[in-house]
Amino acid sequence: MTLTYLRPDQYRYPGRRSDVFARNIVATSQPLAVEAGLDMLRDGGNAIDAAIAAAICLAVVEPTGNGVGSDAFAIVHHDGELAGFNGSGKSPATWSRERFAGHDAMPAVGWEAVTVPGAVDTWVQLSRRYGRIPFAELFQPAINYARSGFAV
Repeated sequence: MTLTYLRPDQYRYPGRRSDVFARNIVATSQPLAVEAGLDMLRDGGNAIDAAIAAAICLAVVEPTGNGVGSDAFAIVHHDGELAGFNGSGKSPATWSRERFAGHDAMPAVGWEAVTVPGAVDTWVQLSRRYGRIPFAELFQPAINYARSGFAV
């Protein structure tokens, strides 16, 4: 098997997007969410602020894939410390392992498949521990898009 590498100028079907590089990079599936993250960096925020603002914005501009009803996970390396955040939803406190003992697998439907979403709690924890910008301000780009509208 031979693999051939093509330079970008040799692509038969070039993409519509151009690469744009800056001092900082924010990457999401939606350009408006990227802009929300970049706004936080321009306002003196850090990567955590940018990531949270972008995630919040995605809840508005791309709600089918993201949102406050989701889970969130993060691995953060800061000042030589590595920390993991598990924002998977929690089950009700009264549910025990015995409740699921009769199942061959985790239920896919019904109340036993539902958890309390963990995304917002994870955003709060990340912001408190590492953020520079007040948590409420991270919502402003998403609020602006929700009020003013945006191209789909």
